[in-house]
Amino acid sequence: MAIEFPVPFAKMSGTGNDFIVIDHRRPLVPGDEQPDFVSKVCRRMFSVGADGVIFIEASEKADFSWQFYNGDGSVAEMCGNGARCAARFAHAKGFAGKKMSFETLAGIIEAEVLDDGEEVSLRMTSPFDYRTDLAVDLDGTTHEILFMNSGVPHAVLFMDEGADIPVRRWGHDIRFHEMFQPAGTNVNFVQVLDDGGIRVRTYERGVEDETRACGIGAVAGAIFAAASTKVDSPVTVTTSGGEKLTIVFDLQEDGTAESVYLQGPARIIYIGQLTAEALK
Repeated sequence: MAIEFPVPFAKMSGTGNDFIVIDHRRPLVPGDEQPDFVSKVCRRMFSVGADGVIFIEASEKADFSWQFYNGDGSVAEMCGNGARCAARFAHAKGFAGKKMSFETLAGIIEAEVLDDGEEVSLRMTSPFDYRTDLAVDLDGTTHEILFMNSGVPHAVLFMDEGADIPVRRWGHDIRFHEMFQPAGTNVNFVQVLDDGGIRVRTYERGVEDETRACGIGAVAGAIFAAASTKVDSPVTVTTSGGEKLTIVFDLQEDGTAESVYLQGPARIIYIGQLTAEALK
């Protein structure tokens, strides 16, 4: 089977994380060609450009399933901002109600499109693999690292507000550090704000750069901030792009979290069709 052009798609944004979303319930792109397809259409200036691609597929267990790819063509188990976009897309296309569930590699995710149509709330799978005894040397200074898998691996470093953070360089060093191999990790630099919220800047694995937002990184930062008594749930997170996410959770006595929800906007930017020239 060859790619069936043109490929209809929606360009969507979740607080600055942008995605190409494709209704793939009727297959258009063969599975073995998807990584190359994704890496080419995600190129900025030469193609559509995006942080990732979401293929919406049929499911026997939920309203739908998805295949999620980072912009480099690698598969990710979960993406909070992408998941909100997938839910908004499914509701807008009419094959899911306001309340829905869908399959991901991280498990079944529950979502709700709220009354304004743009805001989507996700019930996340419970984070696991918490680690609080890690440290790394960055530019001659030792920094404590906290870690959890909140759907995908996320490292968290708390930084002073106003600190100059070389996100791309430090993020790259930590993402490829031997302690996180072979899978690697996303890296979040968190600053606690005077208003009781936090600011999160994220270096994303698979994009290999700072993105304008990371939903699951926001979840990891909020939970670790609450565990260290810096903030209380619900936590308002300011992303690199300046937009807001809301994280709600039940903090346990041991510092872990249950009943984790991620809420924020998921916007349909435009609808289009990909031609074969998008891959050139």
